[in-house]
Amino acid sequence: MALDRDHVLRTAAALLTRKSTATMDEVAKAAGISRATLHRHFAGRDALVRALESLGIAECEAALDAARLDDGPAGKAVGRLVGAIEPAAGLLAFLYSENQLFEGDERNEGWTRIDERIAALFRRGQQSGEFRIDLTPAWLTEALYGLLTSGAWAVLEGRVARKDFTHMIVELLLGGALRRD
Repeated sequence: MALDRDHVLRTAAALLTRKSTATMDEVAKAAGISRATLHRHFAGRDALVRALESLGIAECEAALDAARLDDGPAGKAVGRLVGAIEPAAGLLAFLYSENQLFEGDERNEGWTRIDERIAALFRRGQQSGEFRIDLTPAWLTEALYGLLTSGAWAVLEGRVARKDFTHMIVELLLGGALRRD
């Protein structure tokens, strides 16, 4: 019987999103396979995390494509992006906390492609006059990542309703916390 790699990765992502310290034994059990089978496909936790990174990058790139970032006002495109990325937000929250993915010279170039596409969206919004120009596109990109991560954790822990995820992130990112009259 062939291993369903996608099932194993998605199961691992779901488990590690809820419990980032889960062991390889726990991942194998959750996926319904033996530890030996898991280790044949992923030599250790680092290999599993790297495979999850590839899945996360693919999910982000698919969300970027689905959001049609170049269509219409930039603010609307940000809303579409947050909505499209919401199903993968838990995985991204887990990956965001995995420092090994972002240290040293071996950073996956997929993250750079994603950063560039999102920063280009914010730059477009600044050039059209929609977004503030005193905040760099790089900072707005990092703020979006932080809000996506926080939102995913809040939904996972039941502090925020899943249906409110996109609205709350987009409103805080684009509107800020200050009350306007």
